[in-house]
Amino acid sequence: PNMLANFLSTSKSISFVSCFTQFYFFFSFGCDEGFFLCIMAFDRYLAICRPLYYPRIMTKQLYTGLAIFGWSGGFILFLTPVVLISQLPYCGPNTINHFVCDPVPLMLLSCSEDTITQFIYSTFNVIFMIGTFLFILCSYALVIVAVLQMPSAGSKHKAFSTCASHLAVVTLFYGSIMVMYVSPGSRHPVKIQKFITLFYSVITPFCNPLIYSLRNKEMKTALRRIFKTKHGTHKI
Repeated sequence: PNMLANFLSTSKSISFVSCFTQFYFFFSFGCDEGFFLCIMAFDRYLAICRPLYYPRIMTKQLYTGLAIFGWSGGFILFLTPVVLISQLPYCGPNTINHFVCDPVPLMLLSCSEDTITQFIYSTFNVIFMIGTFLFILCSYALVIVAVLQMPSAGSKHKAFSTCASHLAVVTLFYGSIMVMYVSPGSRHPVKIQKFITLFYSVITPFCNPLIYSLRNKEMKTALRRIFKTKHGTHKI
């Protein structure tokens, strides 16, 4: 909300506490999304590789626990980097060259270069992003092996269509955040930082509902009708 208000304001200011509050919630929700993408990959693995065991494994207790873990995991884990970066000495310029309180510009504003904090932050990002991404890759490697062993082409097509939307979201989400946060020491140019942040914070969430809704038959029919109408109009 503060970012949207600043687009219409001339002051474009934010307090220290509000800045780190924004920092905490923004990236905690990002961690939660990573956990939920892992949970969705696990669910697809069970549905395709262990279909007969799926009702027995994916019980109400399990998916309730997974949902609680998905929502709370990011808020617990991201306390450490937020506390560490907030303890850095800020005595020089107080202008963040960004439209959100991003950790990399915040660390650049510090009066002293704390290599320990940067190392802990980089390690945290690498472990979380690479770990969750590898979990998803391993899940889909097993899914692909199971799909290739299916006898009928119809079953293969149904299985791949089930996973396609999730894989598209995973590609959009992890493709952008890994470039930005796995190696903050690379000091990406400011314009590239802003563009990547805009991509994963605005464009990716905007595309997610469309990507997931493409599995809906009514949505597919409506899109075909629109494209046919446009094509017909163009010919006339």
